[in-house]
Amino acid sequence: MPDERPVDHDDQADEVDLIVSAWEHERPDLDFEPLHVLSRVARLSKHLDRARRAAFTASALESWEFDVLSALRRAGTPYRLSPKALLQQTLVSSGTMTNRIDRLVERGLVRRGTDPHDGRGILVTMTQAGCDQVDAAIERLVAAEAALLADLEADEQHRLSVLLRKLSVSVTRANVRST
Repeated sequence: MPDERPVDHDDQADEVDLIVSAWEHERPDLDFEPLHVLSRVARLSKHLDRARRAAFTASALESWEFDVLSALRRAGTPYRLSPKALLQQTLVSSGTMTNRIDRLVERGLVRRGTDPHDGRGILVTMTQAGCDQVDAAIERLVAAEAALLADLEADEQHRLSVLLRKLSVSVTRANVRST
């Protein structure tokens, strides 16, 4: 059964159209509509991963370094968080976070200090070098992601964002319920 959905005159077939068409021919009893969406999401994810790696590499950062530094940067001045707060934002184990902080300290991108409100607590503060590197990385990342979306008008990008958010929230809720 051929794809009967309306197609914009500007649209061109992509690899997903070819794959789904072949499956529809072989298995006309199945509804392959999910593949039209999620196979494209999967393929776009690979392009996004490449763009992110390039942005981070150009900024001399690993993706995990960007994750930690960007959490600190988003915290605002003085760019300081507890290891626990960093754990919550980066979703790694405490042992992994300790290792990451140690490596960032060695690179001079963060420093550890005692929490002035709790002498037993530790705070991680981003250095100026860390701030400079994460700022360079986010500028490159935003430019790379804008390039990926360049063929979409602003209103199309907004509609896509709304739909992807709705899907993300739905999938997250379903996963929480199933655990």
